[in-house]
Amino acid sequence: MTTAPRHQHWTDTEFVVTDGGLETWLVFLKGVDLPAFAAYPLALTPDGRALLTEYYEHYAAIARDHGADVVLEAPTWRANPDWAATLGHDGDSLAEHIAAAVEVVADVRRGWGGAGSFLIGGTVGPRGDGYRLDGLMDIETARAYHSFQIGQLATAGADVVTGVTIGYMEEAAGIALAAAAAGLPSVISFTVETDGRLPSGMTLAEAIETTDAATASAAPLHYMVNCAHPTHFEGVLDGSAAWAARIGGLRANASKLSHAELDEMVELDDGDPGELAASYVGLRAKLPGLKVIGGCCGTDERHVAAIAAAWGASVRG
Repeated sequence: MTTAPRHQHWTDTEFVVTDGGLETWLVFLKGVDLPAFAAYPLALTPDGRALLTEYYEHYAAIARDHGADVVLEAPTWRANPDWAATLGHDGDSLAEHIAAAVEVVADVRRGWGGAGSFLIGGTVGPRGDGYRLDGLMDIETARAYHSFQIGQLATAGADVVTGVTIGYMEEAAGIALAAAAAGLPSVISFTVETDGRLPSGMTLAEAIETTDAATASAAPLHYMVNCAHPTHFEGVLDGSAAWAARIGGLRANASKLSHAELDEMVELDDGDPGELAASYVGLRAKLPGLKVIGGCCGTDERHVAAIAAAWGASVRG
């Protein structure tokens, strides 16, 4: 097993495997009831921990089989004070849950046996819904708000803070600044609507450029796009632009449906793994910095295995 220093970033590696759509996997494929769509409470129950371990081991195995590096994201997307309060968890309880959630991934890392590096991502989700923006924060308010969760992730042993499904620049910048204050690097993953713009209406280019400008030396290691299908944003990408080169990761939805349509779904739309994999490869020229590949809503190990196989064949000729 090879573990990585806490501040390592991938520069020479060919590609990095990350995981898929945890919450949709739990709800639609495992029949788990997830109040508030929060997976982190599972980390403190034997059955829940077993399910989470099963999930992460799929992606660790994919990385191992392809000789790739891996970053697996702790199930802490909803583990912030506002969402925790809806589940009856105060600060002490939330800290205990965050520690247990990181430990699930750490246990998988201990038994991995792969040749590459294995990082634990400390997932930070939006304070609110993520798709429908309300209660917007300025940068300083976002930094202060997310500091509790990020501090707990750092204490628990996360290697990098990953802001996921972020819909507006100020929250992105606040997360990056809070991560730097906690001594961790950050990655920011924006979500976009079917027109390629963030839920705030800002373009992807503007979001990346203004977040970099607002965070300076605390700027994210790179950016990602998640919870959108490649058809939603491929048209806004410019492979020659500096901002596009800052996109180092992609976790696409299996479905081509909009966020509003997905919110109304009662059955899983898991798309076509092969088609999704081909769309990733098709973005190589437009995303020259892309290395971290995984999935989001509706994806599971089948999709990520297909993406890893197609991506590996592409980058290795």
